Amino acid sequence: MKLSLWGHLPRLGLKQARIAVVVLLAVAGLSIDAASAVENAPVVPADPLAAYAARIVGDRARTRIVLEFDRKPEIAVRYIGKPDRIVVDLPSTVFTFPQADLQAKGLFRDIRYGSMDADSARLVLTAERPARLVVSDVLANEGGGGYRLVLDAEMVSQQDFEKLVHDQTWTTAAADATAGVQRGDRLGTTAPDASGAFVIAIDAGHGGIDAGAAGAATKTPEKEITLAFAKALAERLKGEAGIEAFLVREGDEFLSLSERVTIARQRGANLLVSFHADTLRQNNIRGATVYTISDKASDRMAEDLAERENLSDAVGGVSLSAEPAEVSDILLDLTRRETQAFSISMADSVVKSFEGQVQLINNPHRYAGFRVLQAHDVPSILLELGFLSNKDDEKLLLDPAWRVKIADLLAAAIKRYRVPVVANGG
Repeated sequence: MKLSLWGHLPRLGLKQARIAVVVLLAVAGLSIDAASAVENAPVVPADPLAAYAARIVGDRARTRIVLEFDRKPEIAVRYIGKPDRIVVDLPSTVFTFPQADLQAKGLFRDIRYGSMDADSARLVLTAERPARLVVSDVLANEGGGGYRLVLDAEMVSQQDFEKLVHDQTWTTAAADATAGVQRGDRLGTTAPDASGAFVIAIDAGHGGIDAGAAGAATKTPEKEITLAFAKALAERLKGEAGIEAFLVREGDEFLSLSERVTIARQRGANLLVSFHADTLRQNNIRGATVYTISDKASDRMAEDLAERENLSDAVGGVSLSAEPAEVSDILLDLTRRETQAFSISMADSVVKSFEGQVQLINNPHRYAGFRVLQAHDVPSILLELGFLSNKDDEKLLLDPAWRVKIADLLAAAIKRYRVPVVANGG
C-alpha cells in the first residue's frame, strides 16, 4: 500500500500530498512531531517544467541564451540596477542540464538560476555592461519535441538601462512584461531618427589597440587614415538636406566588429559605410575597391582581405566565438536579401562615381564575408580607399585635398543611391 501511495504522490495536489505523507508516517509508527516536520518542509510542486538543455553564444555587443524545455514556459522579464541585472521569471522548473553549458560570457559576467519557491523559478543575468533583451521568444521545437526559450541581449548605454529600470511596472503580467522586446526591435543610445532623414553610419576601420595596416613609406597606421576620411565624409554630408550622418568611432578607441554593427542598428542607420586602407604583398597593386557581404568570396584576394579584417577582434582581445544568429523566419530572410540588394546598389553607385576620377582596381566591386557588413537590415559597404603597401596610394591617402575629393564623390554616390531606395520605401 505504501509503495502504491508514494507512486501517486507526484499526481496529488499540495494539500493532499501532505496528508498522504502524514498517513504514511503514522503507518510507519513515526511520531506526529516527525510528521509535522515533514509537513513544514519545502514541497516540490506536482508537475514542474524541465529545462533539459542550455547554450550561450555571443560577444560584448550581443549575446544569445537558449534554454530547452519539455513544455511551454510563461516568462516575465525585469531589469534591476546596482549591479545591472536582467531577471527572467519562470514557472516551477527543474534545471537538469550541466552547469558548464550556461557559463557566463559575452555581455554577462554571472548567470544564476534555480527555484524561488514551490511555484516559481528564476534566471538572473548579471551584466558585464548594460544590456537589454531585444528578443525574448518561446518557440516550439520542430517535430513537437518541447520548446525553446530564446533570449537575445544587446548592449545599451547606462542611461538607457537606467530608464528601463525606472519605466518598468513590476506588477506586469508575463505577457505584458515581454511586450516590446520581440524580434526586430531597435534600441540604443539614440533613438532611430524620427524626422524621416536618411541616416548614415560612417565607420572608421580599426582603432585603439588595433592599429590596422601601416604605410610602406611613412608607417602611418591605418586607423588614423580611416578616421580622417570618416570625419571628412561626415563634415561633407552636414550640408545635405534630408541626410544625417554620424561616426561609429569618433576617436582612437577599439570597437569590436559586432559593436560597430550594433551601433549602426541602434542609431537607426539606413546605410553603413566602412573605411579601410589595407596592404598587399604585391606593392605594385593600387586603387580603390568596394566590397559587399557574401557567404562566398568573389576571388582569393577578397577572401584573404576579409579574413584579415575579421581578425580585428582577435587583435583587441575579443573572443572569436560564434555570433548569435537571428531568430529564423521567412520575413527575416526576405529582409536580408533585400538589404543585400541595396548594398550592391550602393556599391555600384560608388564605382560609378569614382570612374574616371579615382584609380580603381580591376573588378572594383567585389564581395566576401566581412563581419562588419553583417547587419541583416542595414545596407552596408566596405570601401578600401587604396593600398598602403603602394607608395602612390599611400601618398594620396595622406593628402587632405584628395580626402576632400573622395568625400565629394561619396556624397554624390550616396545621393544617387538614396533616391531610388527612398522611392522604393527603403
